[in-house]
Amino acid sequence: MAEQNYHTVDGIAGQGIHANQLLHTAGTPLPEARAALILLHGRGASAADILTLGEELGAVQAGIALLTPQAHGGVWYPVSFLAPLTVNEPWLSDALVTVGKVYTYATNAGIPGVQIALLGFSQGACLALEYAARNASSKRFGAVVGLSGGLIGPDETPRDYPGSLAGTQVFLGCSVPDFHIPEARVRQSAEVFEQMGASVTMRHYPNMGHTVNADELALTRVVLARVADA
Repeated sequence: MAEQNYHTVDGIAGQGIHANQLLHTAGTPLPEARAALILLHGRGASAADILTLGEELGAVQAGIALLTPQAHGGVWYPVSFLAPLTVNEPWLSDALVTVGKVYTYATNAGIPGVQIALLGFSQGACLALEYAARNASSKRFGAVVGLSGGLIGPDETPRDYPGSLAGTQVFLGCSVPDFHIPEARVRQSAEVFEQMGASVTMRHYPNMGHTVNADELALTRVVLARVADA
């Protein structure tokens, strides 16, 4: 495993409920990096856990900085991503601001938005997708990868997000079935991102379970290589 450095998130990552956590970094230092990958862990996991996924993706060898905020208690928001939005507040809003602080940390270090990728697994995937959709009018992204996740909120949630994601690669991968992530929500998320102008790839894997497989890793490596070469 690559050497990991740990920074208190005060003024960098955490917001509200997620304040005073740790921002974990690995890979190429930001001032020397070709790109940045913001990794968002799943429920009950940790920043250190998902950093190993970034390393499996070859991000370190590609000259990519890995940035991984830690959620309070390992949870970005307390109940299902399909629940009414108000039920997950203020956790969800604080989590979205936390992701924004990490994004700004990268851009302040000289990484342009088109060379920043968001990647999350499970609850972290839902957060990554929702952050990108909500911020398309003010921020640019090289790629957004949601592994076992979908946009947040109940079925009736309006999806008329402002802005454009033209030029952004989006990859969605999920098991069919997945006990936590309905297939219909993954498909709806893909449609929303396509309507926003993103270049979307969606893969469903029969009976894979709530995990990540080799095909997803291979596709994500291709996505990250394009971001690093942008």
